[in-house]
Amino acid sequence: MSSKTDTRLTPRERLTRGLRYTAVGPVEVTRGVVGLGVDSARSSSAWLAQRYRQGRLSDQLSRDLAAAQEALALELAAAQDVVAGLPQALQSARRARRRRKPLVLAAAAAVTLAGGAITFVVVRRSMQPEPSPLPPSVEVSPRP
Repeated sequence: MSSKTDTRLTPRERLTRGLRYTAVGPVEVTRGVVGLGVDSARSSSAWLAQRYRQGRLSDQLSRDLAAAQEALALELAAAQDVVAGLPQALQSARRARRRRKPLVLAAAAAVTLAGGAITFVVVRRSMQPEPSPLPPSVEVSPRP
């Protein structure tokens, strides 16, 4: 409820308001129907445009898919060549690995030893407290 009181309409004002809304009513209904028709047509045209774009997109997609299939066939042929030469590559790798094994073990041992030494030094230094550069704030001499 409002704090203001509504003024009562006179019969003449009431009659003109009723006639105005009676005249405006069919106009509003007509505008609503036309608006719904326009919105429906706009929606339908957007749907048709989307379907058209999807059709064009599917043509492009089929071309892209064909190109991808060709590239995949070329990659598969290259992979078959590599697999055919794999036994030879494995034999040469085994020969090379036999010669490098002591060198690799020595390098791994040196790295492990160096890592252990660095870890030991860091841990030992972190265990010792650092002296403060400031003078003590409390008297150090004991009480008598």
